Amino acid sequence: MLSAQQLQINGRRTDLLPPTSLEAKRGGLILISGEGQDQRTALALALSGRMKPSDGILSWDSTAKTKKIRLASALIDSPGVNEPEQHLSVRDLVTEDLSLIPRRYRGALLSKPWLKVNRFEDIADLWIEQLPAGRRLELLTSLALADPAIDLLVVDSPDRHSADPAAWLPRLQDLASDAGRPLAVVATVSALPDEWDGPAAVIGNSVTHAAEAAPDPAEAAPTAATEVAAVVPESAVTEEHEEDQDLQRTAK
Repeated sequence: MLSAQQLQINGRRTDLLPPTSLEAKRGGLILISGEGQDQRTALALALSGRMKPSDGILSWDSTAKTKKIRLASALIDSPGVNEPEQHLSVRDLVTEDLSLIPRRYRGALLSKPWLKVNRFEDIADLWIEQLPAGRRLELLTSLALADPAIDLLVVDSPDRHSADPAAWLPRLQDLASDAGRPLAVVATVSALPDEWDGPAAVIGNSVTHAAEAAPDPAEAAPTAATEVAAVVPESAVTEEHEEDQDLQRTAK
């Protein structure tokens, strides 16, 4: 299980990632919504062990070691980080990604047989930019899972390629529910699909507003003069003033 407790990343002026907590179980999919792409990407990087959080606790299967989290996870299609270059062909991308798999698993992982076995021959000669959103996600997740050490998928903003959840949600659900390979699947999105009733979280859900909610001491605590004016009637103040004047005349 992936557990993040009050995960936070400092930014130059404001938090790049405000404190966020969530849990992702094997065999399940969780969607995490956040309006800003920078925040979604920062969270995806942190959850996959690619960026060290400034604060909070991140663990995978009871280990908090960043290296182990990174080796067990795959970051999918993160903009500006590891999204495929648009000028690459599918065949070239497959060749490139398979070469990054640890040597002990590489074996006969050549692009041509891999494309055939995984049923991507029909798109092998297309450019990445030509792929429909659903086919793109299917290709990228299949490439990630070519590494048998991967148990955690972190998908960064799949909805940026299509406003229709049908283009990406079913694929993530199928991966999470695969009994033959139980994965924990996490996806950051700009907004939760209307039909989604599964596990969900919101970026910044662990932000505390205690300081903002506390009353201003200058406003909450009245001054002594204010308290006197509120308690002592005006007539009593006038009478006291007149008595002072009489005493002053008597003293003279």
